[in-house]
Amino acid sequence: MTLRNYRTGDDAIDTAIEDLAQSTGRRDDLDMIAEMLVSAVRLAREEVGRGDLKLVNSALKELRHAFSVFESYRAVRKATVFGSARIAEGDPAYEAARGFGAAMAAHDWMVMTGAGPGIMAAGLEGAGRDRSFGINIQLPFEAEANEFILDDPKLVNFKYFFTRKVTFMRESHGYALLPGGFGTMDEAFELLTLMQTGKTYLAPVVLLDPPGDTYWSHWTEFIRSELVARNLISPHDLSLVHSTDDPRAAAEHLRHFYRTYHSMRYVRGRLVLRLEREVGDEEVEALDAEFGDLLVDGHIERCDTTPAELRDADEVDRPRLRLHFDRRSHARLRQLIDVLNDAAPD
Repeated sequence: MTLRNYRTGDDAIDTAIEDLAQSTGRRDDLDMIAEMLVSAVRLAREEVGRGDLKLVNSALKELRHAFSVFESYRAVRKATVFGSARIAEGDPAYEAARGFGAAMAAHDWMVMTGAGPGIMAAGLEGAGRDRSFGINIQLPFEAEANEFILDDPKLVNFKYFFTRKVTFMRESHGYALLPGGFGTMDEAFELLTLMQTGKTYLAPVVLLDPPGDTYWSHWTEFIRSELVARNLISPHDLSLVHSTDDPRAAAEHLRHFYRTYHSMRYVRGRLVLRLEREVGDEEVEALDAEFGDLLVDGHIERCDTTPAELRDADEVDRPRLRLHFDRRSHARLRQLIDVLNDAAPD
């Protein structure tokens, strides 16, 4: 392994970095390990301030710890719950979050949320300790995690919101948003922005109101009247969310997203959809006719496992579809996934 484009500029240090990277034993990832070491050395040599070094150091340590906590649970689907810390037990929104957590646990999913009070406590209470993750942000006015995740090894504490968000987006397979304040709005809009722009993979997002509540219906009306009407977003972007006042229906919406669809990966500029079932000729032709606007060129087609996926042992036994996706129309891609899921036999 030899450092190429990304180096410290000092041959002796670069050689030492190569040797240190080799000593980790990670033969397939030596380039990434070496580049992280180069970054640390360059930060030092560029005389970056101590405050900036503390930020980078803390962020890296937080992410490393989070990766290690989740490693044993990679094969388990996880649902994230967002909502207000101010909602008290007994409030209809609290009951909805608790019901959603219980429904997801009954379907063998795990639930992730902040470790504070309110909606966060409700989601974890419903799921139960064995099926819960606490993704906590350290705030001066919330002294410790709630009783449903306190002292659990699946509790991860973060100093920074941005590393916490990375963990939520990286580990979650679906989202339930309940009523909340600025934090919930921040999480909702950032999540949808990341999906709209393709910076995170598509996943189901449920806007869950308690029965009779108007929180998310008012939010959706604002989106329609101000964003869609002014052409600030596409009407298709509303396909990224689903509204309900039933916690069990919310849980079923998350499960349904994976009825046919399993995952996706870009390979040599083409989007590969990995599936739970085979798709026949007529179904592929119908998809190609309905969603041809997503394509740069060519057609939607079945394909074999690619060499890159074989090399990485990445879902190699699943049926696949391949398309030259324009990498812009992610809400339309969500609609294609919905059509695939809806067509799955009972």
